[in-house]
Amino acid sequence: MNVGRSRWLPVFGWLAFILMAVHVYFVFFYAPTEKYMGDVQRLMYYHVATAWNAYLAFGCVLVFSILYLWRRDERFDRWAVSAAEIGVLFTTLVLITGPLWARPVWNAWWKWDDPRLTSTLILWLVYIAYLILRSAIEGPRGKRIAAVFGIIGFVDVPIVHFSVQWWSSFHPQVISSQGVNMTGEMVVTLAYTSIAFMALFVYLLLLRVDVERAKAAAAVLEERLADD
Repeated sequence: MNVGRSRWLPVFGWLAFILMAVHVYFVFFYAPTEKYMGDVQRLMYYHVATAWNAYLAFGCVLVFSILYLWRRDERFDRWAVSAAEIGVLFTTLVLITGPLWARPVWNAWWKWDDPRLTSTLILWLVYIAYLILRSAIEGPRGKRIAAVFGIIGFVDVPIVHFSVQWWSSFHPQVISSQGVNMTGEMVVTLAYTSIAFMALFVYLLLLRVDVERAKAAAAVLEERLADD
């Protein structure tokens, strides 16, 4: 049985490779060294880029979960669970780069009273729970429960994003209502890095959906062999 492969996979594979290779120049050579934080500030480009793309991933979970509940089409469930896995991966990177950046600046790895940090950790745990539910309960029932959980879990995304505005926070605001608190070179570097990670996200998503498609085809083939 030929399950096929996304025709866009090689395109986004090469695009992600080229953009991710070039981003090294922007982060370490083009962007200036921050006056007060020094080179550790370069972690910001990875921290923010992975955070924005985690939002994108969980937005995909929201959309495809709604479509799955509406249409009961297995294809939407594959896209949702694939996006959730990549969103968890990117959020893990956010939770790693954040403390690495915070330690020299705050003199602490973590501050539990900071709403951005706590709500991001909750977001990570919510979608970990989504993946556990999706794998623990077999059949359409498990997929429906996971879809509902994925939709509800997205509520935390705007909470994470606006937490530094709604509550008192130590977390720096790179972009605020007062404008962009960076030099022009830093803005360009952040934008480029975010686009590079977006291309990587799309590539990983297509790759992960292909894996889910192959698993579904293998399950169908197994059922046919069992019937024979």
